[in-house]
Amino acid sequence: MQPVSFGQHAPASRSLVHLSDTHLLAGDAALGGRFDSTAGIVAALAAVERTGIRPDAIVITGDLTDLGEPAAYRRLRDLVEPVAERLGAPLVWVAGNHDERPAMREGLFDQPGTEDPVTGVWDLGGLRLIALDSTVPGWHHGELDAAQLAWLADVLAEPAPLGTLLALHHPPLPSHLPLFDILELQRQHELAEVIAGTDVRGIIAGHLHYSTSGMFAGVPVTVASATCYTMNLQRPAVEVNGMDAGQSFHLVHVYDDTITSSVVPVVEAETGDFFSSEWVAHMASLTPEQRLEEFSRKRR
Repeated sequence: MQPVSFGQHAPASRSLVHLSDTHLLAGDAALGGRFDSTAGIVAALAAVERTGIRPDAIVITGDLTDLGEPAAYRRLRDLVEPVAERLGAPLVWVAGNHDERPAMREGLFDQPGTEDPVTGVWDLGGLRLIALDSTVPGWHHGELDAAQLAWLADVLAEPAPLGTLLALHHPPLPSHLPLFDILELQRQHELAEVIAGTDVRGIIAGHLHYSTSGMFAGVPVTVASATCYTMNLQRPAVEVNGMDAGQSFHLVHVYDDTITSSVVPVVEAETGDFFSSEWVAHMASLTPEQRLEEFSRKRR
């Protein structure tokens, strides 16, 4: 069905699926001895296909594997690539602090394994997507070195028709969890200086294992939760730990004047039938006044 809009906004011009923190292990081993990270990404991908979306890209923002094992990258590729092919969407792999650059290059890109940052630029029909590598080999905090920031500034020197989205693992946001502060993106002011006055419209990230959002240098930032395990934020901040629940991904919709990022729970649950494609098609045949009347009548 073609995109339909009954409100003040035209349908989104571009859309993305944003997943994060798959943390696959070789041999489908249990993560931390208790979390089935393979089942997590499989369930997430099934949920993506159930949405019926035909995204302009599928972006996975880091910690693709837990230990950087070559076999884990091959396994992840085997799981994700068929879905991307069915949806006709390019795959954007972003490096995270648990990833190993050489194995990632070899396993996901069929390139020689090097320690060079894993970066890239995609033109999604006028929307520019830039993948940054905020990893610091051997460490878990994030950093963008001078060379990568200079490269980013050079790319951003020419605006894109629909603006730019940045994708990286470490979000340039504070966390209310004190232990996550230790692992944050360092020297965030340097990134802020590079994107100031450019066409960057949004930043998407992961790393935290819980969904959150905020503003950075005047740019909205959205963080996708993990597909492997999430953080139980019901607990006091100093006692927050992982739980096998609440896994989700984001649907990102790009409009002319705004960008939305919707959290999609990865769960199959009983769902009502109040709305349907047939009812939407019926509403499309009515005038705006008739739609309001029809909706009011349906809700009675």
